[in-house]
Amino acid sequence: MSENMTPELTLNPTEADVAVPELTLDPTAVAEAPQEKQVEPVALDDKLLTEQEKKAVEEFAKKIDITDTNLVLQYGAAAQKSVAGFSENALSNVRSKDLGEVGADLSELVVQLKGFGSGEEKKGLAGLFRKAGNKIESMKAQYGKVEANVDRIAQSLEKHQITLMKDIAMFDQMYELNLKYYKELTMYILAGKKRLEEVRAGQLEELRVKAEQTGLAEDAQAYNDMVNLCNRFEKKLHDLELTRMISVQMGPQTRLLQNNDTQMVEKIQSSLVNTIPLWKSQMVLALGMEHGRQATAAQNAVTEMTNDLLKKNADTLKMGTIATAKESERSIVDIETLQHTNQQLISTLDEVLAIQQEGAAKRKAAEAELGRIEGELKQKLMELHK
Repeated sequence: MSENMTPELTLNPTEADVAVPELTLDPTAVAEAPQEKQVEPVALDDKLLTEQEKKAVEEFAKKIDITDTNLVLQYGAAAQKSVAGFSENALSNVRSKDLGEVGADLSELVVQLKGFGSGEEKKGLAGLFRKAGNKIESMKAQYGKVEANVDRIAQSLEKHQITLMKDIAMFDQMYELNLKYYKELTMYILAGKKRLEEVRAGQLEELRVKAEQTGLAEDAQAYNDMVNLCNRFEKKLHDLELTRMISVQMGPQTRLLQNNDTQMVEKIQSSLVNTIPLWKSQMVLALGMEHGRQATAAQNAVTEMTNDLLKKNADTLKMGTIATAKESERSIVDIETLQHTNQQLISTLDEVLAIQQEGAAKRKAAEAELGRIEGELKQKLMELHK
């Protein structure tokens, strides 16, 4: 595999080398890691100090007596305690501040704003007019309930905002205070190193030369004691450098906390001046649109009902008009009725005639029978008188 992973630029693509993949049976073989960029250590200097502070370092260095054990132990201790107290205050501030409450309030605000729903609509004109007022009242009641919760959350957010703004101001003070401690530690270290360098170049060198020249044990011990004192003081300066490093780290840490609070304040501010008023405006628009929607639905229902009524009336008018026209063209007595009456009359006359003829025939036969009976009776009477 090619070791150079940096793309190469060329103006002649035909001359560009094609990277050929390399196969391997060793799964542990890995590409060489890119070399990390070397970071040059920051040298401790007095560029950060003013001329007055540089002069103070020069004067303070002359007062340092590294042979004073108590002085060495207490050297820079005040600045170290200040940094330690500063770190403790920052930690206490982080512990006592619960940004989760702010996040919970913002989340609850979103839930409340999203909870504004609408009910199911009923079809039909009767259902429309019966439910329209109820829905508007329901929306108003729901809006009032949500508004109360939103106002409560807004008050809580305002309190958090005030607290966070105080914290932001406090972080500014802490940053300036930390910068003061950082500069103070730097001055202690510079003065100590200057004094240590002077002692090693002067007094320590003199003791070494004297011990070598005299060869006395006490002179050698004096030299050795001075070496130990210098080493002890050097370790003390190293502790101060560690404390100074803590102060260096506290600067960006303080700004990071401050930026987090600033972002939270901006988010709260946006919710208070944008989200909540916008939601209230949208609710007013929603109620207005609901009124308009219901009015439109009612008008549409009325229009549909009017059209249906007109159609029904037209159908009824058509049927009535046709029936009236038929009745107006109809005779008082239908020809069928006259025909039926005539047929019945003729039939009646025929039956009466038939009855009369039958009665006449029966009477004629009765007369003949009566004549015969009378003749028989006369004959019998004549026979009695013979």
